[in-house]
Amino acid sequence: MNIEKKIYNGEIVASVTGADVIIKDTNSALDLIMTVKYETEAEKIAIEKSLISDEFFVLSTGMAGEILQKFINYHIKAAIYGDYSRYTSKPLKDFIYEANCGKDFFFVSSLEEALERLTK
Repeated sequence: MNIEKKIYNGEIVASVTGADVIIKDTNSALDLIMTVKYETEAEKIAIEKSLISDEFFVLSTGMAGEILQKFINYHIKAAIYGDYSRYTSKPLKDFIYEANCGKDFFFVSSLEEALERLTK
């Protein structure tokens, strides 16, 4: 896992990339939140989609809701960026749409878009 502190539109944003899945459950999401806060002091995180377990994107597992709740509880805005085209589930598409209408959690296609949404 690589954590890079970025200044975008005058705000601190942590960009998290890597080769391995790091968010596998709520505890690993909380570990990421605390690590990012400690290392960068950022309260906004752009996360590469490949770092998140595929189970997150199966809404019936409840993982997505639990993880989003952790981010909200710790006052962290987050954007997951990557390709979502392989997902055909209507509930997941609706979930992504609703999240993108909010102010705290986003699903976008690129790091640039993630940085833009997080610093609006």
